[in-house]
This record gives sequence, C-alpha cells and structure tokens, in this order.
Amino acid sequence: MNILLIEDEPVIGQNIVERLSSDLYNVEWINSGLSGLNRALFETYSLIILDLLLPEIDGFAILKKIRAAGVTTPVLLLTALGDTGSKVKGLDSGADDYLTKPFAMDELTARVRMLIRRKTNLPTSLIKIRDLTIDTAKREIFRNQQEIYLTPKEFRILELLAYNKNRAVSRLTIAEHIWQENYDTMTNFVDVHIKNLRRKIDSDSPVKLVKTIRGLGYMLADE
Repeated sequence: MNILLIEDEPVIGQNIVERLSSDLYNVEWINSGLSGLNRALFETYSLIILDLLLPEIDGFAILKKIRAAGVTTPVLLLTALGDTGSKVKGLDSGADDYLTKPFAMDELTARVRMLIRRKTNLPTSLIKIRDLTIDTAKREIFRNQQEIYLTPKEFRILELLAYNKNRAVSRLTIAEHIWQENYDTMTNFVDVHIKNLRRKIDSDSPVKLVKTIRGLGYMLADE
C-alpha cells in the first residue's frame, strides 16, 4: 500500500515514516505544500496523510483542490488545532478522518488500517480467498488452517494481489509497489518472488490460487 505523507515537521514526519514502513507500507514523505499537492493530483495512493499547517499552501486548500479535481483517495488530517471549528472545516472540505497532535503512533496506524479497509470495502483486516486467510493487521497467513510464513516482500506482493483478487496485476505494478524507483526492469525479481509465493501458498493444495495471466501479469483467483 502506497501512502503519501504531507508534513513539514521533521521529527513527526520521520516518526510516521519509520512506524508505517515497519508495518510494510510504502510511504512517500513530502514536506512542501505545493509539492504535496502536485503528487496528490497526479499520482495514485491508497491514503494521503495531510498536515493542516503547511508552508506555501495549507492543508485546507490542498484538500479542496484535490477533491475538486476528482481525487477520491482517503485523507487523514493531522492538526495541532484543537478547536472543533477546524475539525469540522476539515471534514466539510472532504477529509475522511483527523488526528489532533500530539497523537500516539498506535492510534495513527489504527486509523490508517481503517481508512484503507474502508476504501477497499473490507469490513475487517481479514481477506479470505477460498481456504486462504490473510490478516493484514497481524501479518498472518493461513491456508487450510495451516500457518504460512512469508518474507516481508512476499507478504506485500500477496497483499497487493489479494486486494485486487480476480484482477490481473502487472509485473511493473508489483515491482513499483515493492521496490519503487530502485527496481531494475532487466531483473526477474518479481518472477522469483511469485515462484516462492506459489511454493508456499499452492504447493500443498490441489487448488492453485496464484495464476499467471499471459501478457498481463499475475492474479490471485477466487473463482
């Protein structure tokens, strides 16, 4: 899951990046209001975390501009403004939720999981595909009640395929999700990780869930 963080306070920004990265999210941190607005308008994210008090352009203006442009990405506001009026203004401008500084990192990650689940229409952190169960909060995988252990990158690939079940996900999309700009298109990293996933997910079951869609990519099939 790719998250855009627009926050100009170095300590808060670094703490958020470290915590969410440890939970295996890809976090792009922008400390400029105008640069953050540009990324929010022209790139795709699962969630935007937006500070209200920013240089150049404030969070209210960013929120109004992206909503006016048709960007429906969930937005979590961060505000040092404790008055009710600011919170109401943020929600009325199109925010999905807010946190008042200072906040606990556990609360932040809980809000992040909730908003991403809401976007993907998942009522809980559990994704079930036939006899495969993925708990995106606990990072646990079971198939036929047997726990499966994956590396962090393998889990992120499986999670991406699960959120897009029955839809082909291209090699390039997988690569950008896992390695971002560090991915070398001449390597076979994606294929190697998919092979390892198949071995761990499918080898002991007659029903194969990880499918290759020729010319398109890979899919986790629930049919």
